[in-house]
Amino acid sequence: MGDESDESRQTLTTAVNEFESQRLIMQRLGTVQQKLPCVFMTEVQDVPSGKHEAQPFRVVATEHLNPSALDSHIHSALATEKLDGTCCYVSAYKGQPHLWARLDRKPNKQAYKRFRRFQSSQKSCTGFTWNPQEDLKAVPDDWVAAQRVQHLDGHPIPDEHGHIPGWVPVEKTNKQYCWHSSVVDHETGLALLLRPLRHDDEDEDEDMLEITCVPLSQLQEQTLELIGTNINGNPYGMGSKKHPVHCLVAHGTLPIRDAPPVSHLHLLTWLRESDHGKVEGIVWHCSDGALFKLHRHHLNLTWPNGKTSLNTRPVVIHVDWHGDPLEDSCRSAFSAFSNLNGQTFRCVEDITFEN
Repeated sequence: MGDESDESRQTLTTAVNEFESQRLIMQRLGTVQQKLPCVFMTEVQDVPSGKHEAQPFRVVATEHLNPSALDSHIHSALATEKLDGTCCYVSAYKGQPHLWARLDRKPNKQAYKRFRRFQSSQKSCTGFTWNPQEDLKAVPDDWVAAQRVQHLDGHPIPDEHGHIPGWVPVEKTNKQYCWHSSVVDHETGLALLLRPLRHDDEDEDEDMLEITCVPLSQLQEQTLELIGTNINGNPYGMGSKKHPVHCLVAHGTLPIRDAPPVSHLHLLTWLRESDHGKVEGIVWHCSDGALFKLHRHHLNLTWPNGKTSLNTRPVVIHVDWHGDPLEDSCRSAFSAFSNLNGQTFRCVEDITFEN
């Protein structure tokens, strides 16, 4: 009896420790301010990229784990789904929480050609010298560099790929960011967010998602992914051109179900064969705040045929919005979601605003 009691206490202690470890990781979810390193060491192959049509080479993962990932205890990190959208950021603008769009300052054509020639000959980006004053394109006046960008003489300098990650505030008057504007109402300080449904009943579906209104103040200093009809070719089949559907997803909020061990063979098998592996990739959130990623293309895998993992999860609409959509066309998405309040759909692909 005593042995069974000790074993039960040990099992409970182990479960509590694992839960506490995951809770601490969730509290320290990293923000995507920089280009994320691959969880494996990478190499350049002289074959056309499967991700970028005009790129005559591809970057693939080797079987060797990135030493930095090992230093950050990658084997106990939280594995989350990498969504195929565009990165956003919530931070203060003119004294209020505001949505910012990702805008990296990139090389001009002449500088990029020099960089490509160097990269092709050296099989590496390391060692190329950038001139920030002459080699980079102009950016809007309200552009800001992302966190942890290196500076020289008070000016941000490019990373090894020639980019300076950064952000611009989303303004409803800027048509370039009209789909960003459609998921926020800056006057009321609300955002349309897709997230796992918080369960109070053990009998509820653990896979259930919800789309709801969340105050931007609750998302302060977080990065998110904008997904939907007009983003990256709409890989999740959301909405239609006539009735587009978009929403935000906070990074790190969709944990990978049955996440495999962090090894080349296990991850390759999981991404090829598991229904849960029908994702763009994985982002690991480490307890020290470090982030590492693995994209399908790192393993020479294309997008999965048929349904993605996201399209296997039911979603309920919890949007109770009482504004006037006629005042601002950007608010029509809030009105459309509010008309569906309380309805459950098989997946995000089935959400429709059509009458």
